[in-house]
Amino acid sequence: MVRDVAGSYRRALSETVHHYGGWRPEPASIDALKGEGRWNNDWEASLELLRRGGHSPLPAFDALVAVFSAFYFGGDPEGDPARWRGFIGSEPLLVSQAFFEALSDQTIAWGFVSGAEPPSARYVLQQRLGLTNPPLIAMGDAPDKPDPTGLLRLAEALAGCPLGPEAPPIAYLGDTVADVMTVQRARQAQPQQRWQSLAVAPPHLHGAEHLEARQAYEQGLLDAGADRLLSHTASLTPALLLDWLEESP
Repeated sequence: MVRDVAGSYRRALSETVHHYGGWRPEPASIDALKGEGRWNNDWEASLELLRRGGHSPLPAFDALVAVFSAFYFGGDPEGDPARWRGFIGSEPLLVSQAFFEALSDQTIAWGFVSGAEPPSARYVLQQRLGLTNPPLIAMGDAPDKPDPTGLLRLAEALAGCPLGPEAPPIAYLGDTVADVMTVQRARQAQPQQRWQSLAVAPPHLHGAEHLEARQAYEQGLLDAGADRLLSHTASLTPALLLDWLEESP
């Protein structure tokens, strides 16, 4: 997880529901939905919240996507990011370019499996973080998580060899139950490969006033099969990661 999406993707989700249904879901309701592990796609999550809220008739999916994108991008997603006026401009970064340089210095290969639209993912990784052609599987490049196809494809590319007992161990860090389930399903698909599922609660739960909610969210990540919990994304150092990878089952 490299950015805080509470004021962007989650806000766009909330505003999309409000646009159609006249109400805004509470953050806890969104967390609970995400905790089910099925709603990594925020377009589908918006539609599901409308359905559960009793809104009828439900909007056409393509129309909902257009409304969501207007909130999130505020301009042509395929156009010049300088012209975007949407919530994407309100995404604090959780790591810096130096985070990835430190991994590379220790010969740790890295890449991204993201549920974000390709323009959003590329904008954050290339323009804001300054990464050059980062390995990326984004929305549309593979089935949505928790389907492990994207993770398996990227892992094999980064390993430079077929996955299995001779391949390097693979760690995947995410902040949703769907992320954790993706690793679990990758384990099922490649049981001889060494895997580590690393998880972190999203930033909107990190304040002291949200301690109980954060603990419940973290327990959900552990219950889904996370091997390790991090306090913050940036707390993952190369030395710590290498130690954990050596312990991979």
